Amino acid sequence: MTALLEVEDLRVAYGKIEAVKGISFTVEAGEVVTLIGTNGAGKTTTLRTLSGLLRPVGGRVRFDGRSLHDMPAHRIVSLGLAHSPEGRHIFPRMTIEENLLLGAFLRRDAAGVQRDVDHAYALFPILGERRKQAAGTLSGGEQQMLAMGRALMSRPKLLMLDEPSMGLSPIMMQKIMATITELRSGGTTILLVEQNAQAALSLADHGHVMETGRIVLSGTGEDLLHDESVRKAYLGED
Repeated sequence: MTALLEVEDLRVAYGKIEAVKGISFTVEAGEVVTLIGTNGAGKTTTLRTLSGLLRPVGGRVRFDGRSLHDMPAHRIVSLGLAHSPEGRHIFPRMTIEENLLLGAFLRRDAAGVQRDVDHAYALFPILGERRKQAAGTLSGGEQQMLAMGRALMSRPKLLMLDEPSMGLSPIMMQKIMATITELRSGGTTILLVEQNAQAALSLADHGHVMETGRIVLSGTGEDLLHDESVRKAYLGED
């Protein structure tokens, strides 16, 4: 069976500097797949390329059987590939509800959009309680909830999450990871970039370790959690 996402020999460069150096991986429907690694490993660049924000210099990307080569970002979203970016990038002067509705800007089914807004509030009750509040007044964790909710408003076949726990308190990080688990249980396919390797691998079906633009190790989440080199390098164990 064809994977939902197929990445083959992907290469991405910033000028003469190659940031992603020929990586290959797949994501099957219903899976959580994680990319872990240190800063500068190429994880965020990979997601930005998959969502059409960057253009690769080589390789092939297919999503749901279609090539994404030279496809603009809005077209990629319309195919069902949504991206919740690192840093959240919410619109601070707009309300929570206005931010959510922006995630559905390509949709024309008003009733369905409203149901998905209600679903976002069910998933993140604090957003529903403050729906008319300016998004910039939210805490970092609440803004992360909003960024995830906004991405879900496009009804994605694949949700890409870039560093969802970055800068959050341990309690808020646990809430975000619990939400990812809940989304997975509901059938959402997720590609997760996360520096908290312990949390990411604990919920992932498969993981890939990136170093300086290359995938250096792959396996199931459980296998990587127990891999000695991963434990030493990313889990802080001797």
